[in-house]
Amino acid sequence: MDVQALRSALCAADVADGYYWIEGVHEPAPTPPDFAYLRGDGEGAWELGTYERGEWHPLARGLDESEACRRMLRLLT
Repeated sequence: MDVQALRSALCAADVADGYYWIEGVHEPAPTPPDFAYLRGDGEGAWELGTYERGEWHPLARGLDESEACRRMLRLLT
């Protein structure tokens, strides 16, 4: 699974847009106060975490895209 397929899967599962942020794919505006996020490091590794009250809280780092997407899907569904 890649980030585009993750976005489609989250939409199909009726996960509200404000519950998640996927870098370069789904970045809600205005930015919600709390959400789960997935962002890349530019070198192929991904970070999964939560954003709460202005702070990023990583749950896992150094994941490949497929694993990061699977974990985010499990987290939100």
